Amino acid sequence: MIATHRARRKEIRKRLGEFQEVWRKGSDARLWEELAYCIFTAGASARMGLDSVDAVRSLLLDGAPEAMTKALKNAGAHRFPVARPQYIVVTRDYFRAEFGMKLRQRLRSFADPFERRDWLAQEKQVKGLGYKEASHFLRNIGVKGHAILDKHVMRCLCEVGVVDAPKPPSTRTKYLAVEQELIRFAREIKVDFDELDLVLWSMKTGEILK
Repeated sequence: MIATHRARRKEIRKRLGEFQEVWRKGSDARLWEELAYCIFTAGASARMGLDSVDAVRSLLLDGAPEAMTKALKNAGAHRFPVARPQYIVVTRDYFRAEFGMKLRQRLRSFADPFERRDWLAQEKQVKGLGYKEASHFLRNIGVKGHAILDKHVMRCLCEVGVVDAPKPPSTRTKYLAVEQELIRFAREIKVDFDELDLVLWSMKTGEILK
């Protein structure tokens, strides 16, 4: 793991820098695209999420779910071409009604970073995001300090004895507990916490995506 970090550190830091640029320079539409990507990624894969966003990018701000479904099917981009567009439109309608799609302003309104993630993961009108994908979204827009505890990361943590089982945590309490264990482990092996997440993910997938 330490050797993998050493070998991929430059690429990982470059990718984390790209995420931070999204927050520094990205528009609200860009932030929304990242959130849509995470909705597509949930229950699927990072690659499927990327392909899906590419297929529906022009529809994300105003497109109907039926139009997104058609685009996804034409591109063969997602395993749930009907459900995921519906999630995106419900979430978009909620954002538009509540804060005019000013997502950056809404995210900045939280003084506590855990409250911000709780809002993303627990708000019933934000469809398709649990704690893993809420953390994924925040990381992808440059917010540090949240673990993305997907199956790849959990398998690695189980193999090195940080957790007892590879199953991703299913509740907030369990998620926070594993996250604290990962923070402790990162300190123990002297690897930056945010870099470690990408190290673990790349060890199982062979890639450093997002």
